Amino acid sequence: MERAASFTAVPGWGGVMIGGTALGAGAIAIGHPIRQQLFIWFAEAFLALVIAAFTVYSKSKRLALSLQSRAARRALLSFVPPLIAGAILSLVLYELQVFTVIPGLWLLMYGAAVVTGGAFSVRIVPVMGLCFMFVGAVALVSAAAWGNTFLMLGFGGLHIAFGVMIARRHGG
Repeated sequence: MERAASFTAVPGWGGVMIGGTALGAGAIAIGHPIRQQLFIWFAEAFLALVIAAFTVYSKSKRLALSLQSRAARRALLSFVPPLIAGAILSLVLYELQVFTVIPGLWLLMYGAAVVTGGAFSVRIVPVMGLCFMFVGAVALVSAAAWGNTFLMLGFGGLHIAFGVMIARRHGG
């Protein structure tokens, strides 16, 4: 019943892969000035998007789920607006040279995207989004020097932890 009303092609192992590349990006970013760290993380975001698209497609094919279903469309249409808002705010902050709040903003807005898109998915997905929002909020009130660490914790650690749970409970 849940499968019919929700988008279940959320790729757990894809999340684990994204988490792994995020930890790698964070390791590369250590010791670099924040502006260079942001470029490294931007490249990681692009890589994560490619991994996510491929693994969602693969899981949907394997489980014979349509990416054109109402639940899939709703999930995507709910997921994208917070990401667009985060991208626009990031550009504005970058132009103003306010780099230190961008890591917290990214985590917070990604978390909002996961919560809203996850409303049309399995129950664990919005919980993951709330965890991202929590890490982002803590990052925003923490020392700016911890930005890379929070990005690693969120995009690396949370993706791996929730990816394993999703894979085990919802078929990869």
